[in-house]
Amino acid sequence: MLMPFHLAFHVDDLETARRFYGGVLGCAEGRSTGTWVDFDFFGHQMSLHLGVPFATALTGKVGDHMVPMPHFGLVLDLARFKELAARLDRAGVDFVIPPELRFEGQPGAQWTMFFRDPAGNPIEVKAYIDPSQIFAV
Repeated sequence: MLMPFHLAFHVDDLETARRFYGGVLGCAEGRSTGTWVDFDFFGHQMSLHLGVPFATALTGKVGDHMVPMPHFGLVLDLARFKELAARLDRAGVDFVIPPELRFEGQPGAQWTMFFRDPAGNPIEVKAYIDPSQIFAV
């Protein structure tokens, strides 16, 4: 069994972050103070702290796309991926890269989508056609 990762980063408004991570993404809120809040990010511990979000640029070339770097994300099963994609769409989230299948017929074929939180932090969510191929070459 894999243990959850912990990721802490800056957001510029905790209440806006709460509405996005808790409301739009459906993550349960954990402990908090006036300067940070924890979320259960699909089984992982995410801590959002007040501050200046990290700078990003479209410098990562993956397939036919330039993706925002740095970014973070997670791997879901396909059903949860599609459920989250529909939830984001209903919430009117602007996708950096809308949900699409990439590397079809190749090792590591996957559904992927990129979007940003309200502070501009880029998030990638993936679902592998064959989860045993996550690290395939």
